[in-house]
Amino acid sequence: MLRKTIILLLFFAITACGPGKKRRTYNKTRTVSVEGSTEDTSPKSEPKKENKREGRKNVKADEIISTALSYSGTRYKYGGTTKKGMDCSGLVYVSLKENDIMFPRTSYQMALEGNKIRVSDVEKGDLLFFQTSKTGRRINHVGLVVDVNGDDIKFIHATTSRGVLVSSLREGYWNSAFVKAMRIL
Repeated sequence: MLRKTIILLLFFAITACGPGKKRRTYNKTRTVSVEGSTEDTSPKSEPKKENKREGRKNVKADEIISTALSYSGTRYKYGGTTKKGMDCSGLVYVSLKENDIMFPRTSYQMALEGNKIRVSDVEKGDLLFFQTSKTGRRINHVGLVVDVNGDDIKFIHATTSRGVLVSSLREGYWNSAFVKAMRIL
């Protein structure tokens, strides 16, 4: 009886450890090309025409974002504006200043500049303002929009716990602390 039980357990162990059939799903459209082929078979869309002013604005926004991203990983330091340490408003202030845009230094003063916009109209280079303090009633955090993909808005900012990083407005904490978006370019 013991021998049959051991054999039965070994049989179940071997069959349970075997490779299972996994189903893979792919969400992205794949483009397949044949070696030597010069024809592009990807779906084409109408190129979006931009006027010169919008083009200059987008270039300026990309330059500011590039400057801000160069501080990624910098540790948090209250009042900091260097690679040794940076706070949220310091990051935005330095990124703008290095691209010849003078702006207030603190987040609540920054929130008074520019034009208020709806979240659905947010573009790269816009500023997002937050109220993260439970007791305070004024804006105390700012982030710079680095990417908009549908309703997912990515912004760079400096947090006390993780320093300078890119977060999403979809994240619960940032979504609930969000106050307003402002266009400065």
